Amino acid sequence: MSEELLINVTPQETRVATVENGMLTEVWIERAQKVGLVGSVFKGTVRRVLPGMEAAFVDIGLEKAAFLHVSDIAGSTEVNADGEKVAKSINRMLHEGEKIAVQVVKDPLGTKGARVTSNLTAPSRYLVMMPFENSIGVSVKIEAEEERDRLRDLVAELREDESCGYIVRTAAEGCDADALAADMRYLAKVWNGIKTQLSSAPSGHVIFRDSPLVLRTLRDIRGPSIERIRIDSRETFKNSIEFCQEYVPELAERIEHYPGERPIFDLHGIEDEIERALNKKVPLKSGGHLVIDQTESMTTIDVNTGAFVGRHNLEETIFKTNLESAQAIARQLRLRNLGGIVIIDFIDMQVADHRRQVLRALEKALEKDHAKTQVSDVSALGLVEMTRKRTRESLEQVLCTECMACHGRGMTKTLETVVFEITREIIRQVRQFDIESVTVLASTDIVEWFTEERSDDLALLEDFVDVPIRLQGEQMYTREQYDVVLK
Repeated sequence: MSEELLINVTPQETRVATVENGMLTEVWIERAQKVGLVGSVFKGTVRRVLPGMEAAFVDIGLEKAAFLHVSDIAGSTEVNADGEKVAKSINRMLHEGEKIAVQVVKDPLGTKGARVTSNLTAPSRYLVMMPFENSIGVSVKIEAEEERDRLRDLVAELREDESCGYIVRTAAEGCDADALAADMRYLAKVWNGIKTQLSSAPSGHVIFRDSPLVLRTLRDIRGPSIERIRIDSRETFKNSIEFCQEYVPELAERIEHYPGERPIFDLHGIEDEIERALNKKVPLKSGGHLVIDQTESMTTIDVNTGAFVGRHNLEETIFKTNLESAQAIARQLRLRNLGGIVIIDFIDMQVADHRRQVLRALEKALEKDHAKTQVSDVSALGLVEMTRKRTRESLEQVLCTECMACHGRGMTKTLETVVFEITREIIRQVRQFDIESVTVLASTDIVEWFTEERSDDLALLEDFVDVPIRLQGEQMYTREQYDVVLK
């Protein structure tokens, strides 16, 4: 499989795209005015403790207070008299006004503040350091048991402080003791810097911030999967080379500077792909299509055969459409960065083996996903429920804002509906006040509908209220905006 990274850098925005076999699969966007917070460590102040939720709100200097659940507090469990591990109550762990170091695990999304933990971690190329844990874990994506044991034993042998734990990352597969030791030394410096700042920094201060998007991406690349990395900024290219030579030497020779006049994303059709990723409807090669609806609580994906009629029978047509959809859905989840609960409505299949094959195809396609996913069996209603870990905003949330015309409903009222609203408002005002005339300020299409298509209705309305009505078109008004001015 051919895979490459394309990196586009402008003074205010950095974009990184992953292209597999010529097809865009993931895109990350970081803007100078809105840098992601995941991984950042803050010194915060506990503002409210909520025993009923076993949680607290922590002021970390952002617009909204961060949410801290008791399960995300270091040392939140204890062993009772029966030798069982039980959770401590939030009241025993925190009190209002207390200063606490927390790390962002989920960016603020919509109306919700950031989610944080006091179980601080620090990432490097091969390891994640856990200063408040003493366990050693290995990424589940390293499947060979012999390799897992080798890495676990190496880390146990190399670590100097047994009270400090580590997670061995996927990229560490096959690496030697020297590489792991170098990462441990780097992480020790990072942690010492964090501890030093925590003692003197004021509340709401950022103690540690993860690397910028480009360096973070280079650090987290898994193994030899990326064949080429093209960067259109000479300065970023230089910084990336220096970073890779020190931390990821095997990547340095794969980095290229793209000096072309044509924008690098245009050259590979990335701009068009991003634009299509903002549409609700996703066409399939067979003629079927997906309809993706993203809401605050969940994402729903509906599969339709569309124009695909197949060559044999209906069940075979449905099966093939669902198989193709499974691949497309996995790609769209990554491309759009859809997280949280996802409900997939595959076309109903009568054959049990077909349902199993479609589910397996979805799970296999999701194996490439860097985010953690969990897929349930087909429900009694024929729906597939799954979750995908959400840590940052989706592509739509990054690039779009609420529509001023429909206010996020995804629908606008018809011309006729708005005209009837205006009619009722005029009648209401005329009955309440002694007036000489009415002026209606509305969008130009509303005025045209009143004067051209339904001019007779306007005349009837004037006779009914016995007051002259004047219409004034406003270019800046949306369809649903209007004002009734009395004289």
